[in-house]
Amino acid sequence: MAAYASPLTTRCLSQYLLKGSRLLKNSHCCRVVIIVRGCRTGTEVSESTNHGAQKSSVLLDNYNSMVGSGSLREDTHQRSVLLQLEQLQRVMKAYDNAPRVKVRDRDIQLNRPQHVEEKASGAGVAEQKTEATELEDHQLPSKYKAPKGFYIHGNVGTGKTMLMDMFYSHIENRRKKRVHFNAFMLDIHKRIHRLKLSLPKRKLGKMTVYDPIAPVAWEISQEACLLCFDEFQEHCHTVCLDSGMDYRKRNMPAAGVLYYLTSEPGAERAVNNLFEELAQTQNDFTRPRVLMVLGREVHLSRTCGSIADCTFEELCARPLWASDYLEIARVFDTVFIRNIPRLSLRTKDQARRLTTLIDNFYDQKVRVVVLAEAPLECLFEQGPLVGEEQRDRMMLDDLGLTQDAGDRLSLFTGEEEIFSFQRTISRLTEMQTEQYWRQGDRNSKT
Repeated sequence: MAAYASPLTTRCLSQYLLKGSRLLKNSHCCRVVIIVRGCRTGTEVSESTNHGAQKSSVLLDNYNSMVGSGSLREDTHQRSVLLQLEQLQRVMKAYDNAPRVKVRDRDIQLNRPQHVEEKASGAGVAEQKTEATELEDHQLPSKYKAPKGFYIHGNVGTGKTMLMDMFYSHIENRRKKRVHFNAFMLDIHKRIHRLKLSLPKRKLGKMTVYDPIAPVAWEISQEACLLCFDEFQEHCHTVCLDSGMDYRKRNMPAAGVLYYLTSEPGAERAVNNLFEELAQTQNDFTRPRVLMVLGREVHLSRTCGSIADCTFEELCARPLWASDYLEIARVFDTVFIRNIPRLSLRTKDQARRLTTLIDNFYDQKVRVVVLAEAPLECLFEQGPLVGEEQRDRMMLDDLGLTQDAGDRLSLFTGEEEIFSFQRTISRLTEMQTEQYWRQGDRNSKT
């Protein structure tokens, strides 16, 4: 779907948002971005930071309080990242990306539709240059330039999302937005679609060229000056958070048995009983549901109120993606996932869908009950490359790549899928805890 299949849109939009086009940059569209993303390796481009004496701050006080209460374990890597975020927090108190100059309607239309004949003849180009030159007179003082955000990377479960959420909840700036990457890109595509619908109808025999990225970026820039989300790496300080500890796997009180093996006697009956028990709390009856997602119908065979009882086949063997999983997460706070098979690089598509499903459920605090063929730690088998993966490997000779070069490409090694599934296992582990189960209880929040 959109977020997965549109890397060009993502890259173009990120450059408009973070570095700015001529128009948007001069109109002060730049904003600060905090990004978290897991990675196994990578070059760290950190700038020197004077950690010195740790002055008291809201962020550090909150972190110290959580360590003192036992909610968190002292981690020097996390504390180092917090010190840098605390510096940004101080800067953000006085920062705003609201335009300091009046932006005229015609300025927004620099990307207005232009006929191919006009481009070829140069018509309209001189006018655009004139308008752009006029905008240069409105250069903003350097003190208004956006401070750099942070790109936080590290292994799974090291606390990247937790620190970002802590920073976001304590930032003293109301013009902020915390959003998951998939939801963000879905929103972008909706805005682009809306803009395209507002364009005049194309004349017969005329080819219209229109770039909607700039006006969409401008629109978003008026809504927030701070973005906190996943998967971008632009105009940021790079910070590594990799203590070697997966905190999602630390000993925490379980919410009961939420992960069952199909080979265990009575496992399916136990899952059925748990569904019936939760269904008793709903003001509804068990029935199929149809969700509408971007004009498409997504059928779920068994639901009751805010509970969905699904199979792996329903959720991950069909062509569903982030937008579908986001809608399921919006409608249901508890989802049963039955009959998850062992996954491998031979079932990459299904493994990617399960990863995307859990990423979105985790972000929206959806509770899950799992019935699977293998224990959680053994759910994904790396195994030898076969079929399409083996044929991809044979492309090395055609591309003139050495064996060592090929080993560094995730296309041939499946490294991206392996790491993503490690994150899935880590998150599923946390999703079985009592703390997570309580956080996902939407009835207690109403």
